[in-house]
Amino acid sequence: MGAVTRLANRRRVLKGMLGGSAIAVGLPFLDCFLDDNGVALAATGQTLPPCFGTWFNGLGLNPGFWEPKTIGANYEVPLQLQPLREFTNRINVYSGMRVHLDGHTPQVHETGAVAVLGGGIPGADGERFPTVDTLVADHIGTRTRFRSLEVNCVGKRTSYSWRSASARNPSEPSPAALYTQIFGADFQDPNATEFKPDPQIMVRKSVLSAIGDRRRDFVRGLGVSDRARMDEYFTALRELEGQLELQLQKPAPLEACSIPLSEQEGPTNLVMENARATHKLFAGLLAHALACGQTRVINIVLEAAGGDLRRADSPLNFHINTHEEPVDPVLGYQKNVAWYMEKSFEVLNDLLMALDSIREGDNTLLDRIVIMYGTDTGFAKLHSLEHIPMFTFGGAAGRIKTGIHVPCGGDTTSRVGLTIQQALGIPIQTWGTESNGTSQTITEVLA
Repeated sequence: MGAVTRLANRRRVLKGMLGGSAIAVGLPFLDCFLDDNGVALAATGQTLPPCFGTWFNGLGLNPGFWEPKTIGANYEVPLQLQPLREFTNRINVYSGMRVHLDGHTPQVHETGAVAVLGGGIPGADGERFPTVDTLVADHIGTRTRFRSLEVNCVGKRTSYSWRSASARNPSEPSPAALYTQIFGADFQDPNATEFKPDPQIMVRKSVLSAIGDRRRDFVRGLGVSDRARMDEYFTALRELEGQLELQLQKPAPLEACSIPLSEQEGPTNLVMENARATHKLFAGLLAHALACGQTRVINIVLEAAGGDLRRADSPLNFHINTHEEPVDPVLGYQKNVAWYMEKSFEVLNDLLMALDSIREGDNTLLDRIVIMYGTDTGFAKLHSLEHIPMFTFGGAAGRIKTGIHVPCGGDTTSRVGLTIQQALGIPIQTWGTESNGTSQTITEVLA
């Protein structure tokens, strides 16, 4: 037990020097830190702490094409969930949910998002209620380096994490900046309007190089299985460093390249393919931050409500298509709009893969986290607040049963937020305001 205790006390970080400053790299949960079942810390007997996240993308899905036709476990995977079919047994689907307006005038693309994540209708004066992630972070995020981490995949600081209208958590739009924030010598100001990664840190000498000697000494004391896991872990970090290093280099000149003059041409980071590439970097970084105990709460925005994601070959964005494209009489849905929805779930699948790739005993990080899906509308063409897509991903360290479809018959979306909070141990009996307030959890998924 002495060796296990010694290693367990070093679980949090390996330390080194970089540019004259002390740096520390967190370590994932290895077998030597865990009990025989891989669900508790060997040194203390405490179960692995659950994690929470939100994943947001605006404009919803196509009603009738994301809801499973079967109820309960082993549901039949519907058309729009096909990109996530590998993880069906880790996904809960909550169909038939809505946001109740209670006579309030809806704010287009805003009311739904605020209600789903904050449990109430936004006031005309901009009033906001604390989002579920801030409530969860107050409970499980107070003993980590970062109470929560927020990112945005299209170069904006928009997030859906706030305590009030005047107390928002801005997103980090740069994977390079997030890398330095997590692994660099100092915190970076999340409210800075610009960020320029330091090549002294990112290129000339990587974080992994800085801790090289300590890393080798540490690995020598591990068993075969843990050595293999640490090799996987550091290989993944090295790949991330290599990808981020490319962002600091001036691209090679392309004679055929010219600056587009069309005013409809959006920034390149709004092209779906570019957003996915950025998201994939964020997914890897956030997965490592969670695995290493740097945070227990993450919030990812692919694109905001009423978003402007677009195809590389078209000036028309997702939002314009939802309103202007007719419903195909044969397919029963808008074909171009469905393309964006399919691609967004391919992006989400990248996150689930990143979380599932980090093993923790017999389970993975995806088993320890629960991620809540957020969007702003049920049918974007009509700005509908009915049949809003609601999902959770992951098992919250065994506190949530997964792979279940629960039809909710017009109930408020707040039931999902309340269920998550109770599953994570928050002593709360009701959540939400007016008709969106509820004391009814989704008992079918509570373990």
